[in-house]
Formats: sequence, C-alpha cells, structure tokens
Amino acid sequence: MIPLKDSVRPRRTPYVNFTLIFINIAVFLYGVNLTQNELVQLFYAGGIIPRDLITSLLQGSVTEAITPLITSTFLHGGLLHLLGNMLYLWVFGDNVEDRLGHGGYLLFYLAAGAAGSIAHIISNPQSTIPTIGASGAIAGILGAYLLFFPRARVLTLIPIFFFITTAYVPAPLFLFIWFILQVINVSFTTAGAQTVAWWAHIGGFVFGFIFALTAVIRRKLA
Repeated sequence: MIPLKDSVRPRRTPYVNFTLIFINIAVFLYGVNLTQNELVQLFYAGGIIPRDLITSLLQGSVTEAITPLITSTFLHGGLLHLLGNMLYLWVFGDNVEDRLGHGGYLLFYLAAGAAGSIAHIISNPQSTIPTIGASGAIAGILGAYLLFFPRARVLTLIPIFFFITTAYVPAPLFLFIWFILQVINVSFTTAGAQTVAWWAHIGGFVFGFIFALTAVIRRKLA
C-alpha cells in the first residue's frame, strides 16, 4: 500500500517538514555527483556502523557516537529509497509538526531517528555495514500519528494482482498493517542477511507511539 494523502489538513505551514524534505533531496543530489568510491566513503562517514558506534561509546568518544545518529537520517542509498521515505514524510509529517510545533517537531524527528538507529544497533551490534536513511525518524512520525489522529483516513494506492486502485483507508488500519509488515520482515530475515534495517522501523515507531501516548495523557490530565 502506498499513501497518497491524508484527510487531515494542518492549521499552519509545516516549515520544518518542508525543510527536512529539502535537505534530504539536496544531500541525495550531492551524492549523485560523487564517484562510487566517494559515495561509499560518505556512507561510512555519515552512516550508522553498529560496531564502530559501540566502540566509540566504550572509549568515551560520545560525540563520535552521537553524530552518526543524526547524519545517517539524511543519507539514502538510492532514488526509490529516497522517494519512498519522502512520500511518507510528506503525507504524515505535516500534521505531526502541526501538533508538536516547529521546534518540538524537529527535536522529535531527530530523537525518533536516533531511537530507530539504537534499536538497529541492539539487534545487530557486530555489524560493520553502514546503515542510512530517514526510515527510523519517519517510523516515529507514523507511531505518533496513530495516536494524534486516530480518526484520519489515508488515500492509498492499492495494487490488486494486475490492477491498481485507490481507496480511503482508516489511518489506524493503514499504520497497523505497516507495522505488522515490519514485524514480519524482522521475523523472516536473519540479522546478518538484512539489507533493510527493519528493527530501526520498529524502534522508531514504538518510540513515536510512546511519545504521543505520553503527550495525550498529559493533555488529558492538564
């Protein structure tokens, strides 16, 4: 299922969401102009390498450990990787920004990305392969969206065998299916054979859900 738009219109312009999309695209276009070796070096320099990050923490190099948690979210391995992430960010990010405010949304986005990366590191601590992408941060947005906008509907592109149709799907159903697919992928893929950081998706989503749940409870108690 591919989301096209949702039924909730933000009350204010999502400047941060627009900026995040712009930065991701700009960094990707920068990478397009690099040689293959230079691009690999960029991924190793800015991506999450679990074993190296853990080593940096053990050696007390906190900055070296934290920096990739941020830089990795702005790197993508291919056009489809970029477009898929940016589509989800475009559809769901504006409303979460509307709820959290510009500054709060930026901090939440970065924290969700870090949470997703940490989940990936815990699941595969000895990996020396750089992990990149905004998927963990965007998964956090999906987790928060589920609680913030439970009555929303998502216009979804649905392939049925050789046919493609569109339909409005309740947001909770769409996000539940998305989450279950991540769990299924984790269950049927060994850590060493993963080409997608599925645990980053799960970790980011759970972080976003818990964050939103806390915010909703506080709002009701206020």
